[in-house]
Amino acid sequence: MSSSFSDRKALHLSIRNKKEQAGFRLAPLTEEQARVICTWTYPPPYDLYNWKPWETLLARGEEFADPDIRQKQYRSVLDEEGRLTGFAQLFPMAGVTRLGLGLRPDLRGSGLGTAFVRAIAEEALRQKPANEIDLEVLTWNTRAIRTYEKAGFEITDTYERMTPNGPAEFHCMVWTGKLPGGPASVS
Repeated sequence: MSSSFSDRKALHLSIRNKKEQAGFRLAPLTEEQARVICTWTYPPPYDLYNWKPWETLLARGEEFADPDIRQKQYRSVLDEEGRLTGFAQLFPMAGVTRLGLGLRPDLRGSGLGTAFVRAIAEEALRQKPANEIDLEVLTWNTRAIRTYEKAGFEITDTYERMTPNGPAEFHCMVWTGKLPGGPASVS
């Protein structure tokens, strides 16, 4: 009996390690992919991350509906088979690359978050090695905060700012490149 428990534990660890090391690659976000992202629906309370319909973004020239912004700031995040798993925004600020990101809704809770976030942070570092890499996260989103910490981010500030739904409290998290309990993975 202990052998079967041991085998199940080894299988679980093997599956977890594969998810943590999942291979993602970033590519330019196409208009077709942007249209698909606009159809993604997150359940409450994450529904505030749902995008406006493509036609609305296009009419207003907002975010990735603007070809220039899409080309300069947005990337698709693809899995090893080239399937769209999410998107990244690499927003340029003075000496900082601020990340915006979204994992496809059906992949939430699948264990892919840490590798997904690390792939985005590493791409931001590759593009602007001198920049600090940070992101903002709502303080109530503990699931995302845990994922960001596992990916090497640390909370450096907490503040309130306006959102489409009114004022909300955010953490600013800065990427250290360090895994919890370990050395930095990139120099």
